[in-house]
Amino acid sequence: MPSSFRKLAPLLLSITGLLLLTGCGPKNGAEPDTIKIGNYAAITGKDGTFGDSSTKATRLAIDEINAAGGVLGKQIQLVVEDTQSKPGEAATVAKKLITRDRVVALIGEVTSSRSLEGAGVAQAFKTPMLTPSATNPAVTATGDYIFRACFIDPFQGAVLATFAKDKLNVRRAALLTSTSSAYSTGLGDVFREQFRRDGGEIVSDQKFAEGDKDFKAQLTAIKASNPEVLFVPAYYTEVALIARQARELGITVPLLGGDGWEAPELLEIAGDAMEGCYYSTHYSAESPDPKIQAFVKKYRDRFDNRTPDGMAALGYDAAYIMVDAIRRAGSTEPEKIRAALAATQAFDGVTGRIDMDKDRNASKPAAILTIINGKFTYVETVAP
Repeated sequence: MPSSFRKLAPLLLSITGLLLLTGCGPKNGAEPDTIKIGNYAAITGKDGTFGDSSTKATRLAIDEINAAGGVLGKQIQLVVEDTQSKPGEAATVAKKLITRDRVVALIGEVTSSRSLEGAGVAQAFKTPMLTPSATNPAVTATGDYIFRACFIDPFQGAVLATFAKDKLNVRRAALLTSTSSAYSTGLGDVFREQFRRDGGEIVSDQKFAEGDKDFKAQLTAIKASNPEVLFVPAYYTEVALIARQARELGITVPLLGGDGWEAPELLEIAGDAMEGCYYSTHYSAESPDPKIQAFVKKYRDRFDNRTPDGMAALGYDAAYIMVDAIRRAGSTEPEKIRAALAATQAFDGVTGRIDMDKDRNASKPAAILTIINGKFTYVETVAP
């Protein structure tokens, strides 16, 4: 027997090492007293404001949760990765977070195109993923492990089209959309269809590509069509340049857009070119709601008196939704977290009541804001 054991010992040691490498140690590679959650977002690069705001608020929420005792008797370790606003990077960091860092779930990404990249990876590894702010319907259509904390473009686009007709009293709209952004094309498609359904006319339908700096050719064609409103479903970097060039060409009608406008840099770059324009977003920091004002104060106190934008509010809500799901699941097993996320109902978030529908999309209200005297100003809230 001792002789047989000596012969088997090297094999047993090899099997033990292999088991440890494949995850038969602490769950998901985390320390026994921690639960790892991955956060991946564009913290730097051209869309860096989005990921920076979202990630800061997610950290704030996780710190609050840990200070209150964590979840399932353990502290949460937030593992953050920066996608740098680069195409392809989201898939790379999502795979790293799942296979190397061994996170139990993912929060991210912030834009639709990069969320689509990460969603494919999360679904393949059956790891729950909750995007705070990707509004394109294709994101959650990737599979049953993919969720979102925000409304979707069919709702946002319809809200904006109806707002243009009923509140701005316009019947002639021009569109300027990005062909390389799932967010822009999806929102543009919905607005176009709803505006026409409401009796409006699309008088010009122009395109551009991500990274463009000169929009004067498209804007010249738009000016010639004599629209009453210009719909620009794009991110703040392009929108700011488009607004400035539109005013330089003598286009005076309001610009209208979605939550991709949500960044202080929009006004810093565009200046007074955005005056009198409107966009939809996820909440308003001006709301008197005590829950919102408490969040605004905590965020300002921690981050140099900076007012939290919609991306911050969504990042904060996403963290609490994920942890609430882990608590209700009573487990860090991916399938149980997935089931708990799918069962989320009547979640009282900073961005409003959140009910997860059968397609894993958050049913929730949208806020309309305008720019007056260089400030984002609340107009109204539209319920689903």
